[in-house]
Amino acid sequence: MRTFDLAPLYRATVGFDQMADLMERVVRDNAGAQTYPPYNIEKTGDDAWAIEIAVAGFSEEDLTVEQRENALIVSARKSDDDQNRTYLHRGIATRAFERRFHLADHVRVEGARHANGMLVIELKREVPEALKPRRIAIQKDAGTVDHQIAAE
Repeated sequence: MRTFDLAPLYRATVGFDQMADLMERVVRDNAGAQTYPPYNIEKTGDDAWAIEIAVAGFSEEDLTVEQRENALIVSARKSDDDQNRTYLHRGIATRAFERRFHLADHVRVEGARHANGMLVIELKREVPEALKPRRIAIQKDAGTVDHQIAAE
């Protein structure tokens, strides 16, 4: 396994702590990459995305979708209604899981829906007006300004 030392990045930059933390998190998370359940991330607009998670065997009551600060946490716990069943083959995985997605600033969950074994979570970025770029009007001045050069 490769390890990356990001200490030089911290020594040579100011104000990029969040980016370095993100890089560390990606390297750490990919080392023990979780593969269950499978998911897709789709860009549905300029500031909109959809996360599709394959959750075959789970009902809406078994699933939990939660947003905490900049994290989206999707978890599932299967109810114990299978204890009275006898399986000859059990190929559909219904084990409990928790999947976390790190969200960028100002991205919020619009909603979630469950159909045909897929959980679809819709996300949208809403930048506050105070942070959006704004154009400043330049006014014409009626008078002229005289510049004087100091003589030495």
